[in-house]
Amino acid sequence: MFRPTGFADLAGRRVGIFGYGVEGHAAARRLEGVAQSLVLVDDAPGIDPGVLASAEGGLDALLTCDVVLKSPGIPRRRADVLDLEFRGVAVASALNLWLHDVDRSRVVGITGTKGKSTTTALVSFFLHCVGERALRLGNIGQPPYDPSVDTSQDWLVLEVSSFQCVDVDVAPGMVVVTSLGADHLDWHGTVEEYRDDKLSLTRAWGEHVTLVPANATFHGVADQLGGELTFVEPDATHLAASLGLMGAHSNSNVALALRCVAMLTGRDVEIVRERVRERASTFEPLRGRLTLVASEERQGALLRYVDDGLATSVLPTVAALEVFADDPVALIAGGYDRGVDYIPLALALANRVPATVLLTMGDAGTRIGEDLHQLRPDLVQLAVATMHDAVLVARRSLAAGGVVLLSPAAPSFDRYRNWEERSDDFVAVVRAIVGPQSLGGDSNS
Repeated sequence: MFRPTGFADLAGRRVGIFGYGVEGHAAARRLEGVAQSLVLVDDAPGIDPGVLASAEGGLDALLTCDVVLKSPGIPRRRADVLDLEFRGVAVASALNLWLHDVDRSRVVGITGTKGKSTTTALVSFFLHCVGERALRLGNIGQPPYDPSVDTSQDWLVLEVSSFQCVDVDVAPGMVVVTSLGADHLDWHGTVEEYRDDKLSLTRAWGEHVTLVPANATFHGVADQLGGELTFVEPDATHLAASLGLMGAHSNSNVALALRCVAMLTGRDVEIVRERVRERASTFEPLRGRLTLVASEERQGALLRYVDDGLATSVLPTVAALEVFADDPVALIAGGYDRGVDYIPLALALANRVPATVLLTMGDAGTRIGEDLHQLRPDLVQLAVATMHDAVLVARRSLAAGGVVLLSPAAPSFDRYRNWEERSDDFVAVVRAIVGPQSLGGDSNS
């Protein structure tokens, strides 16, 4: 079967694009003037002209193609994808073709269950601090193969999702894995397959360095890691706090970014750290990562509203609860249920000592609440229909002060287009309820 190893291999061929979202649009632009013809297919094509619905002739049209570029959101093991290959149609990804084409020694691929977005931002910022030019690409920026992006020079810092890892057979020159939990089981199938798919980026072909945290989780999967492996201890210099990052996990993310930049540029880690500390106040943390939206004083008690909307899986929500281990918390959680195990989150809630209230939304919220009830039936929880209701109830429940924390542990697709829209809703509701007089600075992770 024909297997492309770069975009040039698609010249004069009939190419299908399966999944016409952000990545699909970028791939179509990249192939203009290259492919003989394009077949555009999506499960829910919307209003895009010329895009076929997969269930209404789209899959048959893909069978007429020489190659199909699959969007990351379409599971690699889905029956219709496997059927394409069974019938002789090569299935590839645009990201993999780009990695074959680019100078991989300039590419840093960053993945992980949590922390990959923050670490991508940190690596880019640290490179700038030492006088190097860098582009943030992938989930945190633009698809690197979009023709509007010039990747012919500079460092290329690429956030890679677990969806993308499984379609990549050639490694970036530097691979960083920030953490390893369980996520996207509706896509990957099992926890074991998720972890194997995530770590497959480290095992891809080509000479590369792999950086992982020095903790029990990664030592336990060392036999599944590829590349020139380095275990990195957490930073102990409080640099994370200087950068406005909260939580112990931020020390690990900072350490990985420091080591990454030191190895890329041939500098000593201490020199990189010193340059970063000099410019730490200019770092702009990602919104939706433990962002302090507002605070208010009510009858002498301080109440803080924190947006951790980027926490769409269990691990980051557990980490957020650890940040506020000594504070009363009203947690707003739930959303689209993709079948992950919520017991670790229920245990984290059940073991909390300060006052804790759980406000649940969506099918995932229902499961989180059920798991928690089995462990702590006395812990107050309430299902809410809207973000407005969630914030109001959370505010009333913390009369003695504390933290109203949006950290969903689930995707937003049941009622929002994406995590940004859900976070925006939270921020808008908080501002409407609290008022502008108590809105202030950010504290992020």
